[in-house]
Amino acid sequence: MTTSTRGSTHGTRGLPAVLVLEDGRSFRGRAYGAVGETFGEAVFNTGMSGYQETLTDPSYHRQVVVMTAPHIGNTGVNDEDPESQRIWVAGYVVRDPARVPSNWRAVRSLDEELVAQGVVGISGVDTRALTRHLRERGAMRVGIFSGDALPDEGTMLAKVRQAPEMAGADLSAQVATKEPYVVPAIGTKKFTVAAIDLGIKGMTPHRMAERGIEVHVLPATATVDDVYAVAPDGVFFSNGPGDPATADHAVSLMRGVLERKTPLFGICFGNQILGRALGFGTFKLKYG
Repeated sequence: MTTSTRGSTHGTRGLPAVLVLEDGRSFRGRAYGAVGETFGEAVFNTGMSGYQETLTDPSYHRQVVVMTAPHIGNTGVNDEDPESQRIWVAGYVVRDPARVPSNWRAVRSLDEELVAQGVVGISGVDTRALTRHLRERGAMRVGIFSGDALPDEGTMLAKVRQAPEMAGADLSAQVATKEPYVVPAIGTKKFTVAAIDLGIKGMTPHRMAERGIEVHVLPATATVDDVYAVAPDGVFFSNGPGDPATADHAVSLMRGVLERKTPLFGICFGNQILGRALGFGTFKLKYG
């Protein structure tokens, strides 16, 4: 949902910032991360820790994530915990960012990482009030604007309402691997699983590998022939972003697996694909 113009890579927390929801409510704060403007679907995350995993989860592509935990960035950023090769969130909203990170594994601050990857954020926001508003009104489009000279709120609201909605968004191919790869089993190999990458998190095939599973991660565009070329004992459909109502290729692929009666399992988006493959429809939940 992002049509952002992410400005300066020299973000500073002293600059003003405004968060504007599509229903007209706004929150003022300070710039956090890159300076500029960004748009997406506003959703909240209640995790007390694991912000680095949240930021790099491909399922958050084109979403602006509001962190309900008040203190974010305390442990900095390391190079071992990301779930993918980049930050996927369209924007980031926090209440009290850490002034100085403190953890023996940290190699840089969260603020530095957001700046380096061009992610526009806002801090100093009453995230509890914002989360309660989203719980009552549901997920909606949002914009974050930061910098020395901000547009008037009418202009900002108009830009938010012009941003694309999540409904009808086909995003899996944008975040999935382009080439297949293998995560070898750790220890004795017990099974082979073909994992369809619709936005898979890096830890998912790793956890399977820990259990003796050799995981062949395949692109979202994989065919039935591609799946069975690896002689799988099971097929896995991953999590991912976007509207499952648009994922016709994944649905067709899953039906092909069902016809062959191969054991299959899925999580999040993959589970929604299973519902469609069995003939059910999907609809958007209130909270995203």
